[in-house]
Amino acid sequence: MKVVNLKQAILQAWKERWSDYQWAINIKKNFPKGATWDYPNLAEALMEQAMIGLSPNPLILSYLKYAVSSQMVSYSSVLTAISKFDDFSRELCVKSLLEIMDMFCHRLSCHGKAEECIGLCRALLVVVDWLLQGCDWYCEKLRELGPSVSTETSLRACLDRLHTLMNSTKNRALVHIARLEDQSAWNNVEQSVMKVTEGLGSIPNQALATKLEECLSLVKSIPMMLSVQCDQPVHASFPSVHAFVMLEGTMNLTGETQPLVEQLMMIKRMQKIPTSLFVLEIWKACFTGLIESPEGTEELKWTAFTFLKIPQVLLRLKKYHGDKGEDFMEDVNVAFQHLLKLTPLLDKADQRCNCDCLGMLLQECHKLGLLSEVNTSCLTEKRAEDREFAPRLKTCRKC
Repeated sequence: MKVVNLKQAILQAWKERWSDYQWAINIKKNFPKGATWDYPNLAEALMEQAMIGLSPNPLILSYLKYAVSSQMVSYSSVLTAISKFDDFSRELCVKSLLEIMDMFCHRLSCHGKAEECIGLCRALLVVVDWLLQGCDWYCEKLRELGPSVSTETSLRACLDRLHTLMNSTKNRALVHIARLEDQSAWNNVEQSVMKVTEGLGSIPNQALATKLEECLSLVKSIPMMLSVQCDQPVHASFPSVHAFVMLEGTMNLTGETQPLVEQLMMIKRMQKIPTSLFVLEIWKACFTGLIESPEGTEELKWTAFTFLKIPQVLLRLKKYHGDKGEDFMEDVNVAFQHLLKLTPLLDKADQRCNCDCLGMLLQECHKLGLLSEVNTSCLTEKRAEDREFAPRLKTCRKC
């Protein structure tokens, strides 16, 4: 359907003062959806008609908001339409467009078809450029006319939306994809960044200037996203390691050590798990097995697995590091430091076995050369301090 006919439908609704609900019913009845799930050109047609005057047309603006909230238009089409508005002197219109962005920019996601996802990436890139252009326009106005409350307010409004978008790693990743797809559009962003950087000195509000500078840094960091190696968070967990160790301790306790070592190394390499977190996950699985094992033979099996077999597994893993054995010892030390923070897990194991489980494990690792004497002493002392405050439950079994 041609855009001109869509405009006629919008103007007719405005002349007859249809409610947003009536307007939506008419659109759905008379205009077919496009190849995707939304109505093609609808967002752009509504935007054009709503932003004709010095201030936005409230009725047509309500149609646009209804279309967004009822998902008659895609987020990418709305962002693209917003980016085509270039008269930043009409501050009320800009304010309305930013408010429309607030309706959905906190939940942008790529769950549709490939072309829809790429469309969202491109739209996000152009709207980032649009926000930068807005910041540049208001910085230039401050430079020419001096301090102004209304201009600062408009600058802050654009900056807040830019910060919300760029403060999300996911959104920056989407812009990065668009940059790879459309280098010319990214060049426009880089030019806008340069212009805004030049205008930073014209902002009298230092806090506002600092926040804008932070946003520019986030935008400029986008091309380097793939080259930056992020540290693995300490709280990260790796269920595959946990599940595999639990399975071995339950079903294959008497199996050969070497196959177990090789399979663990394969999991570590495939998931690129840092050594310290890899060792930590092994210990967590062992203590969980100790706590959950039935009394009797199974408990004895898990005890042997935890205190005898797994230290031998780690000794063989250390040999994989060759000349970097000292690095592996430090990773084991770091793993134990993280394990010490899991006080409830350790306390529960101590209560179940009626002994200092971690202390025994530390001594065994020290004997095998997996821990230095200094680190063993420090870890033992720390655990001894924690055990002083551990709950003494009446259900604790005696040896």
